[in-house]
Amino acid sequence: MTTPLALSPNVTISKASGSSYFTLQKEGTITQRPNGIPEQPEPVSQQKKAVVIDPKFVNKYKHIFAIHAQGRPSCLSHDAPKTPSFLGFRNLMILVLVVGNLRLIIENFLKYGVLIRVSSGYFRSQDLKMFLMLYALIPLQLLIAFVTEYFAAVQARRSYEEAKQSDGKKPPKLKAFWYIIGFIHGLNSFFYLAIANYVVYYKIHHPVIGTACEFHAIIVWLKHISYAFTNRDLRDAYLEDSPVPESYASCPYPQNITFPNLWYFWWAPTLVYQPVYPRSGQFRPSFFFKRVAEVIVLSLAMWFLTMQYAVPILQNSVGALNAFNLPIILERLMKLSTVSLVIWLSGFFALFQSGLNALAELIGFGDREFYTDWWNAGSVGTYWSSWNRPVYLFMRRHIYAPLVGRGWSRQAAGFMVFLFSAILHEVAVGVPTHNIIGVAFLGMLFQVPLVSLTAPLEKMRGKGSILGNCIFWISFVLVGQPLGVLLYYFAWEAKYGTLATNKGR
Repeated sequence: MTTPLALSPNVTISKASGSSYFTLQKEGTITQRPNGIPEQPEPVSQQKKAVVIDPKFVNKYKHIFAIHAQGRPSCLSHDAPKTPSFLGFRNLMILVLVVGNLRLIIENFLKYGVLIRVSSGYFRSQDLKMFLMLYALIPLQLLIAFVTEYFAAVQARRSYEEAKQSDGKKPPKLKAFWYIIGFIHGLNSFFYLAIANYVVYYKIHHPVIGTACEFHAIIVWLKHISYAFTNRDLRDAYLEDSPVPESYASCPYPQNITFPNLWYFWWAPTLVYQPVYPRSGQFRPSFFFKRVAEVIVLSLAMWFLTMQYAVPILQNSVGALNAFNLPIILERLMKLSTVSLVIWLSGFFALFQSGLNALAELIGFGDREFYTDWWNAGSVGTYWSSWNRPVYLFMRRHIYAPLVGRGWSRQAAGFMVFLFSAILHEVAVGVPTHNIIGVAFLGMLFQVPLVSLTAPLEKMRGKGSILGNCIFWISFVLVGQPLGVLLYYFAWEAKYGTLATNKGR
């Protein structure tokens, strides 16, 4: 039986009954040797050394144990053997964010009172009618796309059968006919997007309704592009007996050309068309209704934060922007960054975690990697490939990979991806706000040098590059989003608000 004696957090003495020998090891732990007989000390070259100490000596001199017995690095040093957890700092940052926003809530309430107003005149009746009209056009666009591909599939099947009857010769590609098919797809998608942009810009005044219409128009447009390009390649592979992904075997071309197949793709939470998708198991009502409840609660929270806190900050910034008072602009920018961050994170969770998961659960869509851990991105490029996976996968499959396959360099193909994305961002923001001023376009193009700047940092320091992660957060949270919101709001006020009224006077 041993009796432990604690001298310090790193020193423990164990004594057996009737034993008068103790051993002190390198780590600062004294243990009894078997039968009370001390072992011979190991050579100095060994890392472990035993020292025999009389218990009377230990009891008399309690303050002379060697605490600093070996060299050890600081916990946060690069040469530390193990990286410490930063869970406490994360909790601190959350508390600081909560306390800071509570202070804003109290300050806002004391200064403005309750600004939320629910009125039947919040939306114009014409805005709602145009909204419904644009949504009613979507099935028509899908029907045209389906009929176009149906005739292409009929011609492809006929050509394939003719080739089988002519000694197995490969059938001609019928290039002229395929060009007509592509031209019809192009006209269909172009006119739908053009009509949507015209209606949103000239007929829908409220930016919220306009944004909803514009985003859905862009989503359907991208889906149409993917549907047309994918079926074109599937058709060519079918005629040439070329291999296709094994997962398509359950619905090979042209069996996939059915309206239910296209209808499922329209509702699927992806922008990339496939004849077959991974399917989930049984529908879970509790999971679905939890996600729907999250969407509702977070949407109300974003509306509340926007109307009660963001709008007053924006209104108070108009005069400073008009006079180009740089100190006040910077103060408003930093003040807006806190509120915009909360709204942005709430929107991210409501859309990618709650909304898309609810939709996937409803239709049994199995691949639910709508995002990865973008918040840990060590470079701006990693962020763009992580936070919105549906858009990233569309860009990689239908723009980046085809350009690289045609001989473009990776840098040139990547630039074309950001250029295409910049145009879409300007359309998605500028058209609903009736101000195409190029801020969203230039903001996306500015990502190209940021990607080039932060990519070497990620390679040097690993995927968890702290410096690259800080550059990403600063560029988005403190500069990018708040500045873009300020400028578009200023343009709105200059066109419809107080600045336009004062100019008219």
